[in-house]
Amino acid sequence: MSDQHAPEIELLRAAYAAFNARDIDAALALMTADVAWPKAFKGGFVRGTEEVRAYWTEQWSEINPHVEPISFYSEESGRILVDVHQVVCDKAYAVLADEHVGHRFTLEQGLIQVMEVCPLPSSTPKA
Repeated sequence: MSDQHAPEIELLRAAYAAFNARDIDAALALMTADVAWPKAFKGGFVRGTEEVRAYWTEQWSEINPHVEPISFYSEESGRILVDVHQVVCDKAYAVLADEHVGHRFTLEQGLIQVMEVCPLPSSTPKA
C-alpha cells in the first residue's frame, strides 16, 4: 500500500485489534453511525453501531473468532481489500474454520462505513 493510505491502514489495524480484544466500544468508535456490517455467520447485514454491538455480542456468545489482517490492497474505487487470516473456534476452543478471507472496506471521513466479506483474488498485486 502506498503511504497515502497509511491512516486508513492504521484505522483498520486498530479495528481488528479491538475486535480481537472484544473491545466493542473501541471498535465502534472507528465506524460511522450508519455503518453497514455483514452478519458473516448468519447472512445479511446489520446497520448502525448499536446493531453491530448486538450482533457481535450474540456472535461472541456462540463462537470465538480471531481475525488477523495479513495484507492490504488499494482498489480503484478507493475501497481497501484486506487479506485476513480467520480462525473460528467454538466455546470449547475446537477449531471450526481456519482460512483466509477477504474483507472489503469502504471508508467515509476516516471511519469505516461499509464492510463486506468477499473472495480473495487468486493473485492480487500489492499497492
